[in-house]
Amino acid sequence: MAEGPTLRQLRYFLRAVEAGSFSAAAAAEYIAQPSLSVQIRRLEHILGAQLFTRTSRTLALTDVGRLIVPLAEQTLRSADDLTATARVARTLTGGEVSFGTFSSAHRYLLAPLVAEFRTLHPRVRVRIVGLNSSEVADAVRSGDLEAGLVQLPIDDQRLTVSPPVLVDEVVYVSADPARTARPVTIADLADATLILSEAHWQTEDPLRRGIAERARELGVTITPDIEVEFQSAALELAAEGIGDTIVSRFTVLRYEHSNRIGWVSLDPAYHESFSFITRAGGAISPATRRFMALANRHMAALNKRMTARMGEHVQSALLDTRYDSPAVASPGQPEPGFFTEP
Repeated sequence: MAEGPTLRQLRYFLRAVEAGSFSAAAAAEYIAQPSLSVQIRRLEHILGAQLFTRTSRTLALTDVGRLIVPLAEQTLRSADDLTATARVARTLTGGEVSFGTFSSAHRYLLAPLVAEFRTLHPRVRVRIVGLNSSEVADAVRSGDLEAGLVQLPIDDQRLTVSPPVLVDEVVYVSADPARTARPVTIADLADATLILSEAHWQTEDPLRRGIAERARELGVTITPDIEVEFQSAALELAAEGIGDTIVSRFTVLRYEHSNRIGWVSLDPAYHESFSFITRAGGAISPATRRFMALANRHMAALNKRMTARMGEHVQSALLDTRYDSPAVASPGQPEPGFFTEP
């Protein structure tokens, strides 16, 4: 690649144009005149053209010199803008969070998390995309999102996956107390009038894949009678007595009409693990890195509350080797170096 002009050379060139002489330009830049003259000559050599007509009293621009003045000014402005933009992002006085989450995160995680982040960093824009975990993984992999929080397992090609930072339990939900009197087996699910969410992601949704795998191991088939896109819709239908559903326990606990439904664990218990993902080898902006750090704190609090309710079941879920993810750490404690607060 051919050598191009440096910002210093362009600055000295414009200073000479403004000052009218090399000696005045050198004084304005607080350097010796020979040093400035050398840089101007190098610039002329790089461009292959003389920029000044030198007389005994003053400098006059050549035709080429006049042509490059606005371009040099634009280049220096762009460099200043670049530096200022990086400073804003680095100091979190601007920039943008670009983050994806599993679709039900808005029910119990996003509102307090975004509220705290905006209180701390009111000038940083926040872009949160709530999608199925498989779609979040694709968006991070393609670079459309910087990072995400997803349910495992996912396709982790070209992704860096943290150890689990959140663990939840999947529960069976029904408006009929008789159907939540005891833990529900896979065989019970196969016989139930079942409502399942993630209709668009039937075979790729981590929960539906996991339940289908358990059913195959037992030689049964689980076919939902009703499919909807969101767990909230499945809960509404279950509350109306139209059928029963399986959803995350966090979602049930945040359901505004929870007095109309009952829930019970599956048998054996089924736990969901959630991890941060970033593009392998990709950079994370300071804003997104800070958002992830705050998210980790909020999830640690959720884990603490759930652990109190579920005891050792949460810890045992982290030892589930079905997930193709890195070595497991305690929930709420990502691996060293995965992200660090700025």
